[in-house]
Amino acid sequence: MGTPQFPNLGQHCSFNDCHQIDFLPFTCDCCHRIYCLEHRSYNQHQCPKAEKRDVTVVICPLCAKGVRLIPDEDAHITWETHVNTDCDPSNYDKVTKKRKCPVRGCKEVLAFSNTIKCRDCNLDHCLKHRFGPDHSCPGPKKPETGFTFTRLLSRNRKEDSKPNQSQATSAPTWAGFLNAASSFRASAEASMTKLGSEISQKLQIAKDGMGPSSSSSSGGGTGGVELCPQCGARFSSVTTLIEHVEKVHERSNNQARIQVKVDVCPKCSRGFRDPVALVQHVEKDHGGTSKA
Repeated sequence: MGTPQFPNLGQHCSFNDCHQIDFLPFTCDCCHRIYCLEHRSYNQHQCPKAEKRDVTVVICPLCAKGVRLIPDEDAHITWETHVNTDCDPSNYDKVTKKRKCPVRGCKEVLAFSNTIKCRDCNLDHCLKHRFGPDHSCPGPKKPETGFTFTRLLSRNRKEDSKPNQSQATSAPTWAGFLNAASSFRASAEASMTKLGSEISQKLQIAKDGMGPSSSSSSGGGTGGVELCPQCGARFSSVTTLIEHVEKVHERSNNQARIQVKVDVCPKCSRGFRDPVALVQHVEKDHGGTSKA
């Protein structure tokens, strides 16, 4: 065993009919004996302690799931336990049936490397039909913007118009719900009508109070309530007083306004309303001299 330079290199196989020296031996994790490459498995060297570590799995033909056989238990008992508790025949198609591209006429089998999910319709397609126009994509679903409560009421009214046996048990509940909704709507409409009438009455009262005065009061009679502060004339309403002030006094004031004095530059004949601006103009443009 080994060489003069490496005397501990390699070990003999522990199998009775082998005893071959192996430089890369294997140690059994059950019986802890050394074996060569050929006799390393439990069955090859007939390991007496490998019963609890031996894993045998049988594929169920009903659900395509793996069933592990317990070493200390009868295989029939293990099989019966699986059938009664864990067996699901609907899983067989999911495991064995291969997914294909949903495009009509395409027989491409979808795998991990050639599957792309469309962002609009959320369906898996092959690489050839990954774009929307290639698989006739309907596009993203539009969100519903309608009021759900209104749609629920309309749907319930349609269902009530066509009663059947299934609605017999739920009729009292929906009837009470509809009665409550209709009473709430009637009270809301009555409140809105009352509020509208009150607003119209207030507007009419305000319009009557602010309306134009009669011919007798427009002449400045003495029976009015509002007094003009400039001429002492009386008017029945504020609107008439305002019209009088705008027509008579403001117009006369505009005509009697004092004309604004304009200072003329003696050198360039440019006019200025502000004397300071005239002085600045002379100093800047004419060198500080105002002689003509």
